[in-house]
Amino acid sequence: MEEAKWYVLHTYSGYEDLVKANLEQMVENNHLQDEIFDIKILVDQTVEERNGKKKVVETKIMPCYVYIKLKYSSQIWYLVTNTRGVTGFVGPQGKALPLSDDEVKRLRLETVVTDFTHKVGDYVRIISGPFEGQIGAIKSIDQSKQEVYITLSMFGRETDIKMEFIQIESV
Repeated sequence: MEEAKWYVLHTYSGYEDLVKANLEQMVENNHLQDEIFDIKILVDQTVEERNGKKKVVETKIMPCYVYIKLKYSSQIWYLVTNTRGVTGFVGPQGKALPLSDDEVKRLRLETVVTDFTHKVGDYVRIISGPFEGQIGAIKSIDQSKQEVYITLSMFGRETDIKMEFIQIESV
């Protein structure tokens, strides 16, 4: 049985979100949940201050690229490459070339934390992202998505933010 691997799609500039939405709709319409597993756009969150107000802004790390985890076949290749906004797979002559395990880890497409021992109420330090260095309390844990909600004290009020397991450490 073919194992699902990560591939890179090239898109028209500014079409990344549209391509992701179109692919998700195509998976839903054609019942391809057993063939296409995940679709991601790499974004970085930064805190910007405008007119004295701070807000979190997402910027695309690699514009014009969408990452897709799928079981490769000629039928899937045809459906994906004929999706509006997709110019093709990244690889020699448009042939899909899967990412190596090292590339997947480096791009943080999949991160599996098996030794997560924190509990609700524990205080943790954020070690990456726009809130790096902040300390907060864990409000809830989602093991399946490997995410936690952390309550931070920002600007004199309690704010809940979502972080991945790998973005936090014990205090």
